Amino acid sequence: MATFEVKNLQTEGFNTVYAHGGEGQDEAVFFLHGSGPGANGLSNWKKVLEVMGEKYEVFAPDFVGFGNTEIPENTDLTFWQWTTLRVKQVLGIMEHHNIEKAHLVGNSMGGVISMHAIMYDETKFDKLVLMGSGGGKTPGPTPEIIRMKGFFNDPTIESLRNLIKWFVYDETVLGDDLESIIQTRYENLMRSGMEELYPTLFPDNPMELLIPPSALRRIKQKTLMIHGYEDQFVPVEGSLDLLKHIPNAELVILKECGHWAQIEKAERFLELVDQFLTDEMKVLSN
Repeated sequence: MATFEVKNLQTEGFNTVYAHGGEGQDEAVFFLHGSGPGANGLSNWKKVLEVMGEKYEVFAPDFVGFGNTEIPENTDLTFWQWTTLRVKQVLGIMEHHNIEKAHLVGNSMGGVISMHAIMYDETKFDKLVLMGSGGGKTPGPTPEIIRMKGFFNDPTIESLRNLIKWFVYDETVLGDDLESIIQTRYENLMRSGMEELYPTLFPDNPMELLIPPSALRRIKQKTLMIHGYEDQFVPVEGSLDLLKHIPNAELVILKECGHWAQIEKAERFLELVDQFLTDEMKVLSN
C-alpha cells in the first residue's frame, strides 16, 4: 500500500488541507469528495489513495467549507461562488506541484466541481470519472438529502450515525471503520462556525445543482460514470441524464450499492477506474 501525507497550502487567501501520495508518478489524479455532513478528503478516499498511489500521483483536498480546510473570512457566497472557489483550490494545488494536466474523480458534489473545473479551464484536465455525481436531473430531493441538508436541526452523533448508514446499501461493509468515520466527521461538524456555515453550503433551489445540457455536451474529456443502483442521495436517474448529454461517456451501474461505490464495491471501483485511466475507452460505432 502506498503512503500519503496530509499537507497545507494557501489558496485564495485561506489554508487548504489535502492528502498527497504517489509523488513522482507520471500521471496525477484528484479525488474530490461530496457534501455530506463532516465530509473530507480522507474519510471518502483513504483506502483508494493507498492503492492508487502505487501507480498515480494522488490528491484528495478538503474543500472549503468542509474537513480541516480553513473557513475563509468572507462566507457570504452563492452556491456557484463556493463551487468556483473549490475549483481554484484544485488549480492552486496543481500549480504548486507543477502539474500541467490531471485526471478528475468526483463523488456527488465532487462530480459537480469536476465538471465545473472542466468548464473553467478544459486544458488542465484529461479523463473524468463521476461517481454518484450530482449535476443531472433526478426525480427530486430524496428524504435522505433533506435530512442531510437539515443536519443542524438535530446535530447529534446519533443523527450523524444514521446518515452515514444511509450513504451505503449495507453498513456492514464499513466494518470497524464505521465508528471512526462517524467520529472524524462529527469533530469536523462541531468546529467553531460550522453550525452557521453548513446550511449556506447548499443551494436553496435544487435546480441550481444542474449542469446545463449545453455545457455537458461541450465536455470533450473521456468520461466514466459509476453509480450505485440503490443510491438514495443521488438517484441513478441523475447519471442516466448526464449520459444523454456528455458525448464521450459510458455508465456502469452497480447493484447492492449506495452512494459510496469506492467503499461498498471497492475492488470493482478500483478496477474500473484504473482500467479507464490506463486504457483507451472502447467506443462502439454504428
